[in-house]
Amino acid sequence: MENMILYKAESRGHANHGWLDTYHTFSFADYYNPERIQFGALRVLNDDTIAAGTGFGRHPHDNMEIISIPLVGALEHQDSMGNTQVINSGDIQVMSAGTGIFHSEYNKNKDREGKFLQIWVYPNKLNVEPRYAQITLDPLQRINKLQQIVSPNPDDEGVWIYQDAWFYLGNIKMGHQIQYNVKRRENGVFCFLIDGKMKINDQVLDKRDVIGLWDINSVTLASESDNSEILVIDVPMKTEN
Repeated sequence: MENMILYKAESRGHANHGWLDTYHTFSFADYYNPERIQFGALRVLNDDTIAAGTGFGRHPHDNMEIISIPLVGALEHQDSMGNTQVINSGDIQVMSAGTGIFHSEYNKNKDREGKFLQIWVYPNKLNVEPRYAQITLDPLQRINKLQQIVSPNPDDEGVWIYQDAWFYLGNIKMGHQIQYNVKRRENGVFCFLIDGKMKINDQVLDKRDVIGLWDINSVTLASESDNSEILVIDVPMKTEN
């Protein structure tokens, strides 16, 4: 039997700190909703807009897989592992916080805002050595199909994390339909519609809506706009740690 949650964009938690305008899919910081703590191993999906020349100062994390997806602009990253990188729209960044890291993320541009998705996934292995990676992907490889951006396997396309989870980005045109087959019986599928309008199974999603489905074998994604951009997260419904 299919199980489902559907969160409309306007129902998310929201905070505007001036330098940061952020929407929380799950409970985070001052936003707390006991019915929206996590989706299996997926703990955080924040939709962040950072003002020009500002950003997140140096702060710690541990035992969390952290994925950043810039949507507009560029972020300047620094961390306690010695990495200094610029993450541009089209890049994917991952950090395994493991035994503990400090990092900062700033809007590289002094004249315009930046937008990115900040995602946290519980790992399936605790206290690993912290690690950092980023890649640049070809957006043409996700037109009317799903492009893998995260997996559990270092040899696969995209970056990898310590969890049996797979992330995909798709840019689906009007009239096109994709069937996504769930990777593992224990996993659910969480879809975040970045832009456009899409029918997922029997539910219609608008920009920034999310749907979570579990106890299913596949999900049907059908675009109902000229350009529907979607993030698909295939993630364990139970956490091991």
